[in-house]
Amino acid sequence: QVQLVESGGGLVQAGGSLRLSCAASGRTFSSYSMGWFRQGPGKERAFVARISSSGFSTAYADSVKGRFTISRDNAKNTVYLQMNSLKPEDTAVYYCAADASYWARQYTYWGQGTQVTVSS
Repeated sequence: QVQLVESGGGLVQAGGSLRLSCAASGRTFSSYSMGWFRQGPGKERAFVARISSSGFSTAYADSVKGRFTISRDNAKNTVYLQMNSLKPEDTAVYYCAADASYWARQYTYWGQGTQVTVSS
């Protein structure tokens, strides 16, 4: 069982930056691949980024490539999402998720989400 708690969301102006954190419980965090997803107003939840259990492999949605960076600190049981050059269309609830498989389409564990609002 893995419990995930996101933090770091808030209100930021377009062009600004935020760093989201996702703290995980349990001693097996380093064995899980982690992902970030987001759900904007009136939209379905969408993939943002993922990182392998070791942190060696990452992948991003085209819409955030070059602006967002996913990273993890296995010693702190935490995964991060550094978001730069934010745009109003990045406004969404951001969720972190964990799964044993890096290629998972349906992640097993989810956090409760943190709101990110980007003003124009």
